[in-house]
Amino acid sequence: MAPYRMSPSELAELKKQLEELLEKQFIRPSVSPWGAPVLLVKKKDGSFRLCVDYRQLNKFTIKNKYPLPRIDDLMDQLRGATVFSKIDLRSGYHQIKVKAEDIQKTAFRTRYGHYEYQVMPFGVTNAPAVFMDYMNRIFRPYLDHFVVVFTDDILIYSRTHEEHEEHLQTVLQILKDKQLYAKLSKCEFWLEEVKFLGHVISKDGVSVDPSKVEAILLWEPPKTVTEIRSFLGLAGY
Repeated sequence: MAPYRMSPSELAELKKQLEELLEKQFIRPSVSPWGAPVLLVKKKDGSFRLCVDYRQLNKFTIKNKYPLPRIDDLMDQLRGATVFSKIDLRSGYHQIKVKAEDIQKTAFRTRYGHYEYQVMPFGVTNAPAVFMDYMNRIFRPYLDHFVVVFTDDILIYSRTHEEHEEHLQTVLQILKDKQLYAKLSKCEFWLEEVKFLGHVISKDGVSVDPSKVEAILLWEPPKTVTEIRSFLGLAGY
């Protein structure tokens, strides 16, 4: 597929982000026969996310059926907890390396050249399953005891402050050993009440986050398949 058309301001942003990805060694120049187009998607804070349209690659990908956990099952584990900490990994997918033989499949085309990812990119169909499997494996001894993992979100929960200190040290040591990095601005520690996966959790129990209910009530009636999927995703969350 040919590169998508972009405005001059979008091209400037694209060039900037490509330079950053190259500097971090997340991507490298490519001579791959694969080549997906890219686009910029505006985020809530007004900045842009570089997205690769991997729809053609995904059509030929054998799907990984690793299950994502049910949110209500995760919430059931939290009964009796009184203190919480929440850790958000920084660009979690980009902390997983792509197998050497698969790197060429991640290639994408831009006005500024042909590149491929050396780390797991957003948009490939199996990325959520691969990442969830990895996170569950490294935290398996502590799941159902004091850790909840949902993709790149980690919740540590404890019955007492003394337990929590020990639990928090355990989780942070695992992240250090595996060289996984958190985004400090999105992390919260030693909370009596925490918002996690669309719920508010405290010693009094688990309830639906009021802001999620309000968002559903204010949602415009969906008119397209995409809008219906977006609504169902929010309602299910």
